[in-house]
Amino acid sequence: MIGIVMAGGKGTRMNLDDEKLLLQYKKPIILHVVDSLKNSHCFSKIIAVTSPNSPKTKKLLEENNIETFDTSGIGYVEDLNSVLQKFNDLVLVTSGDLPLLDEEIIQTIVKQNNSQKIWTSILVTNKLLSSIGTKSEYSIIHDNQKCHFTGISLIDSQKIDSLENLEENYIILDDKRIALNLNTKQDYDLLSAA
Repeated sequence: MIGIVMAGGKGTRMNLDDEKLLLQYKKPIILHVVDSLKNSHCFSKIIAVTSPNSPKTKKLLEENNIETFDTSGIGYVEDLNSVLQKFNDLVLVTSGDLPLLDEEIIQTIVKQNNSQKIWTSILVTNKLLSSIGTKSEYSIIHDNQKCHFTGISLIDSQKIDSLENLEENYIILDDKRIALNLNTKQDYDLLSAA
């Protein structure tokens, strides 16, 4: 299994092009996410996806001997599609801005893999997000409740020709370690207050 960390975003919601470098009091958030994947011992390879939108992030990753994969930076779907075409393996994709992510929740997610499903997205409920004081702009109704994407998916890339008309499977995993995503200044303030 390959771990892929998406780290090439523009940081537009935060108004910072280097949002993945926040949390300097511990370590930059992108390194925290990569270390969580490493410490889970679930992956034969870990790759950080970068783009021209995030030159400081790419430099930091390279300085820490983390393999990077360059994309155009046009958009999340396009960047993810370009990286998935390069691998013929089971892949866990995660956002690079999950400050509470740890190896235990990664192991829990990997155990959710269903070999019959090509794409499984991990969701959290709106109830959980509200309880921790955050919100997300990406929601769907699943199991008769409002849910939100965590930015984590299990993907069998060997079964994908393109991302169009792909049936998506969903698993709800209400856990604050995957619910808090640093997308806005409010999210950062919430984490700083915790």
